[in-house]
Amino acid sequence: MNMASDSATHTVWQWLLYSFIVALYLTDTKADRATKPPHILFVLADDLGWSDVGFHGSKIQTPYIDKLASNGVILDNYYVLPICSPTRSALLTGMYPIHTGMQHFVLLPNSAYGLPLNFTTLPQKLKELGYATHMVGKWHLGYNKWEYTPTYRGFDSFYGYYNGQEDHYTHKVFDILDFRDNKEPVRDLNGKFATFAYAERAERIIKSHNSSTPLFLYMAFQNVHTPLQAPANYTAKYSFIKDESRRTYAGMVDIMDEAIGNITEAMKEAGLWEETLVVFSTDNGGWYNHGGFNWPLRGDKTTLWEGGVRGVSFVHGNLLERTGVKCEGLMHVTDWFPTLINLAGGSVTNTPTPLDGMDVWNAISQGEPSPRKEILLNIDLQPDEENDVRVYEGIAFRQGDMKLLMSVGNSSWYKPPELGGTSDDMRGEKAKDTLKVVLFNITADPTEHEDLSGKLPDVVEKMQERVKEYMKGVVPALFGPLDPRAAVKALYEGVWTPWQD
Repeated sequence: MNMASDSATHTVWQWLLYSFIVALYLTDTKADRATKPPHILFVLADDLGWSDVGFHGSKIQTPYIDKLASNGVILDNYYVLPICSPTRSALLTGMYPIHTGMQHFVLLPNSAYGLPLNFTTLPQKLKELGYATHMVGKWHLGYNKWEYTPTYRGFDSFYGYYNGQEDHYTHKVFDILDFRDNKEPVRDLNGKFATFAYAERAERIIKSHNSSTPLFLYMAFQNVHTPLQAPANYTAKYSFIKDESRRTYAGMVDIMDEAIGNITEAMKEAGLWEETLVVFSTDNGGWYNHGGFNWPLRGDKTTLWEGGVRGVSFVHGNLLERTGVKCEGLMHVTDWFPTLINLAGGSVTNTPTPLDGMDVWNAISQGEPSPRKEILLNIDLQPDEENDVRVYEGIAFRQGDMKLLMSVGNSSWYKPPELGGTSDDMRGEKAKDTLKVVLFNITADPTEHEDLSGKLPDVVEKMQERVKEYMKGVVPALFGPLDPRAAVKALYEGVWTPWQD
């Protein structure tokens, strides 16, 4: 009896010891993974519509994007700004554009300003943490002086263009070249479609990277921004779309998806993939009269309606503790700054100015409630009759389920042609009808059909008071008079280039 009892006791102790060792091993492994900075691939699409990816039900084929999204976490309540430059500034600083002066319109080729130099950028912070930082694609945050260009703002290398759009084949803006390899103009692409060149450069960066150093690759695609251009073999598969603009746009989405597939394959071949975190985002909604659609959301690019600011986004990677799910928590493009810095082992507690972004990793990875309870979508009341950009004006504020819009142009719902929609341009007429105050329950009514402002005046008043608090911190918009010297120097040198000493 005693021998049997001793044997049983010994077996129990063996099992407990084994369990302890396994638990210790797993704990150490998780600790190592948590302290080892991940490689970060941040993909920013340009003007990609809500309804223009397969995982949102599109007839446009995005198999690589869909696979990453379905095996990751899809962000269903994620917001950006309604146009390019404000979103990019928010991403790289973690600050609302009202706090950086980037809230109004976009930078033009002769805009005499850029993202203010007193703000530390995401790549600058990552470099402090030992990252190799590379950017490929569209900058659009200023180049009036060299100090405003990518390799002065934290990137080890830059391959792309400075302005908001350019010809995808000639790489020109107003018939002047805009393409750089670091600071040097690139003049030998010989009509190569831009996205192919970008993908090849990204693959080269990946294959030459020392895996012992964490990598941050900011892949800022030119697709699917105008001009609408794509090789015929990519548009041919969408012959069922009779609208030419939409068909070309579909081909451009297809090209971007293929490029993402090539980049991820390169990371696998280089042995980086298992330790890579992928973040995918659009910079704003699609522009329906330029091929992009946000159906069934209301509005499009340039507007503060959901179609303009609710962004396509997902996260993929082994760092995630859950996959194959949607995250319903509120999130904003400013949140990537603190979230990624913290994942990289850094801290944002000592930033000179408190960030507007919040660390949302636990909400994404573990399904915890988002720490973000409200989002200022924008405050922009600067009139600009000369450039006819009134459509960009207005105020929008999301708090919990509710969204308040003030002084916004009206907008409609635009259905893609392949789903029976028409190409009638209703946006221009609608935008002339300014709405003073409207309120929606976005959770119950994500398509913004039922204005509740008359039924819930107390909610309107409460949210307006909160907006007033934000308005106290608004800095003047930097958008101002254009500098003709930019074009003079560009014509002289044959390339858009910094022109101020």
